[in-house]
Amino acid sequence: MSSALRLRLISLACLPALAGLFHADLISAQAQQPPAPDMGRIHGRVINPAGVPQKNGTVSLSVDGGETLSYNFPVSPSGEFSGPAPPGEYTIVYRAPDTPEGKIVDYISGVEVVAGQDAAQDIDMTRREFIARLSPDEQRQLQELRDANTAASSDAKRGASAIDADLEIVNLDFQAAGNARVTATQNLGGAATRADVDSMSAEIESAKLTEIETLMTKDVAADPTEPVVWIGLGRAESGLKNYLDAESNFKRALDLALKEDPPRPEVVAAAQAGLGGVYAQTLMVDDANAAFDAAAKADPSNAAKYLRSQAIAFFSAKNFDAQVDAADLAIKADPDQAILYYIKADGLAHNARVDPETNKLVLPPGCADAFRKYLELDPNGPYAANAATFLQRAGEPSATPSPTPQK
Repeated sequence: MSSALRLRLISLACLPALAGLFHADLISAQAQQPPAPDMGRIHGRVINPAGVPQKNGTVSLSVDGGETLSYNFPVSPSGEFSGPAPPGEYTIVYRAPDTPEGKIVDYISGVEVVAGQDAAQDIDMTRREFIARLSPDEQRQLQELRDANTAASSDAKRGASAIDADLEIVNLDFQAAGNARVTATQNLGGAATRADVDSMSAEIESAKLTEIETLMTKDVAADPTEPVVWIGLGRAESGLKNYLDAESNFKRALDLALKEDPPRPEVVAAAQAGLGGVYAQTLMVDDANAAFDAAAKADPSNAAKYLRSQAIAFFSAKNFDAQVDAADLAIKADPDQAILYYIKADGLAHNARVDPETNKLVLPPGCADAFRKYLELDPNGPYAANAATFLQRAGEPSATPSPTPQK
């Protein structure tokens, strides 16, 4: 397994599955630029008849049923394609690199591109419509290929290169799951309700995490001694809220990682952090704290990252006291992370009360200071409006007052 792929997967696995809760703060940097007002976008993945991503080739849009290919988008090695197009209804066409001129591999009619939106459209050649176009001999060959792939998937000697290919897809899927809310917002447009965005975001995230779960289940069978694939599986199951399975797989990863000679610190820490996320979500506060502490000790160079994950995990679980304590620890390790101050302030604010005489909020000690520090570090952040509202309702200044000059 390549070192680069392993480290990328570990980096993603060390954070709990919180994509939907931290969309703006954690993923806006990865989001695609929205389409121009008079243009739309389209994106998707090409899946070949064997059920795996189709590498390379070209996806095109046609306004005349495939006769003329007007807008062309290259297909990546992981099967992804995307690009801009004018609004309209198209036939979407896939051609492989060796497809003869005037021929196509697959097409889907009635694909609509809407101005200002990013349409999602996969070209999935496992669908019945595509299989029905094949000749009886081609269908027989396809079934033989599927049978061979099934056998290869369960073969304990499956090559490391095949697992690396799966990890390429897994890394892309983790990013797509993290970007689910941004994608949903772009697809639905500015007029969408929050409920609609929440629903589509959940669908996108669930689909990506399910695909990861499927790939990693195959790969842990192929190489059950590699802790990284168990971490990937646990990460997906945690995101899908299959916490018992996630805990079991993170423990398996940790056991394997500790038996390595020498142990890889980043792998041990990722497994511990995965356990910490599971325990935080299942309200096992002491176990979560112990796991995140073990992660920080196992990989001291990245201790601040694991402590930040700890605070985020409790914030996601709405465990207010635990999130305050975790935020304080993380702030000591990295005092420049704005989100940590918001997590602290949010946890403290749940003990605020209303003064019956002034009708103002009375914030607990340290709460207003934490809100102000968040606004100082990230004045345009995703929680800036919330922080400013709390301070306003409490009659507190939004900025730290300047010290009085000494006379």
